[in-house]
Amino acid sequence: MNTVSMAPVSTLETQALLARHRITPHDLELVRISGAQLLPRLAEYVEQFYAWLQQEPEFGQYFHDEPRLRHVQNMQVEYWKRFFTGDVDDAYVKQRRHVGEVHARIGLSVAAYFAAMDISLAVLTDMLLPSETRYETSRAITRLVHLDTAVVTVAYNQLTNEKLAGQSQALAEMSTPVTSVAEDVLMLPVVGLIDSRRAQEILSSVLGRIAETRARVFIIDISGVSVVDTAVANHLIKLTRATRLMGCKALLSGLSPAIAQTIIELGIDVSAIDTHATLRDALEEALRLVGVKLVRSRHE
Repeated sequence: MNTVSMAPVSTLETQALLARHRITPHDLELVRISGAQLLPRLAEYVEQFYAWLQQEPEFGQYFHDEPRLRHVQNMQVEYWKRFFTGDVDDAYVKQRRHVGEVHARIGLSVAAYFAAMDISLAVLTDMLLPSETRYETSRAITRLVHLDTAVVTVAYNQLTNEKLAGQSQALAEMSTPVTSVAEDVLMLPVVGLIDSRRAQEILSSVLGRIAETRARVFIIDISGVSVVDTAVANHLIKLTRATRLMGCKALLSGLSPAIAQTIIELGIDVSAIDTHATLRDALEEALRLVGVKLVRSRHE
C-alpha cells in the first residue's frame, strides 16, 4: 500500500492565508517538486541576487562587512530551503513574521524588501527547467512568494506601529509632567495646543497622580497655551469636575489678558473653575488651602 506524505495541519488563520492567496495543495506540491530543481542551484541564485543587491543603496548600509554578509546569505539560503518544502503551517507563518520583525528592527524599508523579493522571484523562476508544467509551477511559486510578502509586511507594520505608539506615549508623558510642588499640592504646566487626544492624556495623567499621592490641590498652568477656545475651556471644566470627584480642588493659572478677553467674547462659562492670573497667585492659594503659611525672612 502506497503512503502519501501529508503536510502539517494548519490552524484556521494559516488556512485563511492560503485561501486568500488561492494556494491549493496542488500548488504546494508543485513548489515541493520545483525544490528538487532549484535547491541544488541556490548558490547560483545567491550569486545573481547579490550581484543585483550590490547596486542598491541598502547594500553599503546593511552589508558593509564580510561576516555579516555571509551570515545574511546563509540565512537567505535557509529561508528558501524552508520555502521549497511546501509545508505552510503555523511554524512557517511564524518564521515569516520573524523576518518582518527583524527588518523593522534594523530599519530596512518595505520598498527595499519588495524589490528584493521581486528580483528573487525573477531569478528563481528563470532557473526552472523547461517542462509542460513550467508555467503552472511558476504561478504556484509566485503565489507562495506573495503570501510570504504579505505576512512579512504585516509583521513589519505591526512592530513599527508599536514602536511609534511607544514613542508617542513617551512624548505624551513628557508633555504632561505632573509634579509635586509641596505636600498635598500637584502642578502641571501645559505648553502648546490642547486637542481632544491631549486633553484625555492630561486627564488620565492628572487623575492617576492624584490617586497615587492623595493630593488635595491641583494647579494647572496654561500660560504656555497658545489658543483657548470653547473646546479647550470645556476640557478644563471637565478636568476640574473630575478632580473634585476625587476630593482634590483644581486651580487654573496663567490666564493672560488676551485669553481672558477671548473667553469673554466666546461667552464661555468658567465660573466652575478657580482661576488665577499668575502661577504665583495659584501657588499661594494652594498652600493656603493645605494649611501652609509662607513667611518672608528678613536679613539684617
